[in-house]
Amino acid sequence: MGKYVLGVDLGTSAVKVSALDHSGQIVAQESFDYDLIQKQPGYNEQNPEDWVSGTTVAIVRLILNDHLAADDIEGLSFSGQMHGLVLLDENKKVLRPSILWNDTRSTPQREEIEAKLGDEFVDITRNQPLEGFTLTKLLWVKENEPDIWAKAKYFVLPKDYVRYRMTGNLAMDYSDATGTVLLDVAKGEWSQRICDVFDIPMSMCPPLIKSIDFAGTVTAAYAEFSGLNMETKVFGGAADNAAGAVGAGILHPNMVLSSIGTSGVVLKYEDNADVNYHGVLQFEDHAIPDKYYSMGVTLAAGYSLSWFKKTFAPVDDFTEFVASAAKSTVGANGLLYTPYIVGERAPYADADIRGSFTGIDGTHQRYDFVRAVLEGIVFSFRDLFDIYEENGGDFDTVVSIGGGAKSPLWLQIQADIFNRKVVSLENEQGPGMGAAMIAAVGLGWFDSLQDCAETFVHFGKAYEPNPENAAKYAKMHQIYKQVYQQTKGISEQLLDYRKAEL
Repeated sequence: MGKYVLGVDLGTSAVKVSALDHSGQIVAQESFDYDLIQKQPGYNEQNPEDWVSGTTVAIVRLILNDHLAADDIEGLSFSGQMHGLVLLDENKKVLRPSILWNDTRSTPQREEIEAKLGDEFVDITRNQPLEGFTLTKLLWVKENEPDIWAKAKYFVLPKDYVRYRMTGNLAMDYSDATGTVLLDVAKGEWSQRICDVFDIPMSMCPPLIKSIDFAGTVTAAYAEFSGLNMETKVFGGAADNAAGAVGAGILHPNMVLSSIGTSGVVLKYEDNADVNYHGVLQFEDHAIPDKYYSMGVTLAAGYSLSWFKKTFAPVDDFTEFVASAAKSTVGANGLLYTPYIVGERAPYADADIRGSFTGIDGTHQRYDFVRAVLEGIVFSFRDLFDIYEENGGDFDTVVSIGGGAKSPLWLQIQADIFNRKVVSLENEQGPGMGAAMIAAVGLGWFDSLQDCAETFVHFGKAYEPNPENAAKYAKMHQIYKQVYQQTKGISEQLLDYRKAEL
């Protein structure tokens, strides 16, 4: 038998644990679902114990059901859902359910941060103080649950709590620390200034470690609980976006990630912290030591396509439905779609904007609308590419993952709109792959994550831009960029009307 690493992908709805060998092949995989706690609209919480027990059950299944010998599991690491607040008392016991990344209750705290620090906050953290980030959640507990706050001695994020339960050591890696918006990104340390302004004891902030740093071995108690060997080495791990970038091979300055899931993400490797996107794009520490990444989010990427299909073609085969867009033309016969159907995040932080089809006439067929949706999603990504270009970003390769990588037509549309080479992955596994790669590097199987990627990450066919199509799309994108400003006021009025009717 060979030796293995485990990649623990701690998500919002489930944990997935993958075992990989030295060649990067997945030899076994187990998962475990857990529940959300939603006490009222906008509240999203989870019980941290569910993460621990779910991870443990998955590991037990790998050992018992998939017949992995515990002695052959040399190490493990994590990808973790970002931003979730776990508060611990002086005995490191959980004080309340974790407030998750998608919890929106902390708008007053966001406004307080903006009022007290303004642009200085963005200069320190390189991010806006959005409700999703950890600091606003800390302030919410401080203001609304003073009894809990009085007992709180430490805070960590989800994967850090699971790692603590495995090793007995508290720590947080830099990629997750940036997502708390309590980190001074340029200095690489917790921000004394922010802690002072909001009266947060610096002692609450856990020790900082690198993603590939050794974080401890499995304790006797957790070894008995999980079946793991006490010599199993545990490494820091990374925030899910950083781990996903590692798993997709975004490890060089010339590379950008295009991820089309329910939401869409454009993520770029950053060689240093010199660039400042002024909070329009998120800026985070990478899993690679002393490297960074920036990212922008389109809220309704794949969701736009699934909404359109569910509404107008519910019984059609999905693959055929998407492929029908080939019957249309570049630019969908003059039809534009803006994917703002649940508001937008970047480059427009606007919860009230709504989507639109523009240019409809009596000749348009359903396949034109399908094409317009595919193109509109990619145009929204192109908006983010423009920000990179305005800031001197130089990249020539786009790695496409998620739904946008499953259609050759959509991959070619991306290449033409981005006017860059687009590649997909042959073995797309997302953040769990990145977590396993972190463990492999931590163990010394490889000298660096870049070296590891040469063995673990396999790129598929490359799609090169068609110069004629790229020129047409450049003109369409200039029109697309005007739609937001033209529809902003109308969207707000229609939203007010709808609220009044309800």
